[in-house]
Amino acid sequence: MNGAEKVKQYSFVLKQLVSREIKRRYARSYLGIVWSILNPLLSMAVISFVFSQMFIRSIENYPVYYLSGTIIWSMFTGVTNSAMTALVDNKMLLIKSKLPTRIFPLTRAVSSLVNFGFSLVAYLIILLVFKIPFRWHTFLFFVYVIGVFVFSLGLGYLLSVLYVYFGDIKHLYSILLSLWMFLSAIFYPIEATPIEAQRIIRENPIFLYVNSIRRCILRGELPTSGEWIRMILWSVGMYMLGSFVFGRMQNKIMQRV
Repeated sequence: MNGAEKVKQYSFVLKQLVSREIKRRYARSYLGIVWSILNPLLSMAVISFVFSQMFIRSIENYPVYYLSGTIIWSMFTGVTNSAMTALVDNKMLLIKSKLPTRIFPLTRAVSSLVNFGFSLVAYLIILLVFKIPFRWHTFLFFVYVIGVFVFSLGLGYLLSVLYVYFGDIKHLYSILLSLWMFLSAIFYPIEATPIEAQRIIRENPIFLYVNSIRRCILRGELPTSGEWIRMILWSVGMYMLGSFVFGRMQNKIMQRV
């Protein structure tokens, strides 16, 4: 089988596995995919009710500000959490099939990306409700999303290897995510924190992507050249690291799993 045939075959397998993941995710839900739209809207309503008065003077269109951050954060956590357990969850299929090992974390990651696509319906509704103008900058939103996805996939590869050897990494990562979320300025303005904290937050790659999206959508501003370079380095660097470690460990993974 030549390279083109392999790509075609694995693309078909990936499509089928993603479809299976999506169906399994909503199998026991009456509303199904609708929850992907309702969940960010309900979350936005609750957070806006609690915090909008606190930040109303410093953040214009707070619901849009919050939703711009939380949908990206949800995609990031969805990709990394689901990719982390992909190998262990698909143990039997991994052993019996001749599929590439890395296709299983990739399937989980793509499934989370598809789920993110459903949540964009809610995001579009809110942009229309708050009469946010659509500029050419708006289409850069998808460039930032690709950056977050590539970064998340690389981290997901690393976590999937760690989870095979150390199951408790799932609980440790959950704790790390709680801290990471607060350092991403999802629901508060970075200016509300001390200068020392701001320096730490600005080095956070997730904040870098989220902040770029907010400036793009709400103010029509572009990142600086330095911010572009950092976003590219974070995405490409994390993906290359995760892919390299996964490639080096995949034979040992088959023995361990």
